[in-house]
Amino acid sequence: MSKVLIVYGSSTGNTESIAQKLRDILAEAGQEVDMRNAAEVSAPGLADGFDAVLLGCSAWGMEDLELQDDFAPLFEEMGSMNLSGKKLAAFASGDSGYEHFCGAVPAIEARGRELGAVIMTEGLKVEGDASAAPEDIQDFAGEVLKQL
Repeated sequence: MSKVLIVYGSSTGNTESIAQKLRDILAEAGQEVDMRNAAEVSAPGLADGFDAVLLGCSAWGMEDLELQDDFAPLFEEMGSMNLSGKKLAAFASGDSGYEHFCGAVPAIEARGRELGAVIMTEGLKVEGDASAAPEDIQDFAGEVLKQL
């Protein structure tokens, strides 16, 4: 059994619904899962004691990428999370009408790589909430489980 941390930033509830579905799938597979809202955590040492970290954030922006308000400070302070050597995966909900559809996913992955994290699988990008892509969420969770 692995200890998995899921941290999400969600303004409309879409990213939260994806985080909840991922938590349920991973827990049903026997993993110990701790899910936290980005608004309720701080970055320093956040990854300590966990085998894997899943970060989820909604994002928008037509010219520049704008991360969800609660998640943005965590992203800026990712260097203090102690991600070096940790397994990391990213997920997001988004609206394909924006230029940076689910732009948080590549941003989180790139920053994680810079910090020495091991990206477990290609990030999950969902249009809308968890009900919009149950198979994609299941596939993503399956890839995460293979890496634990």
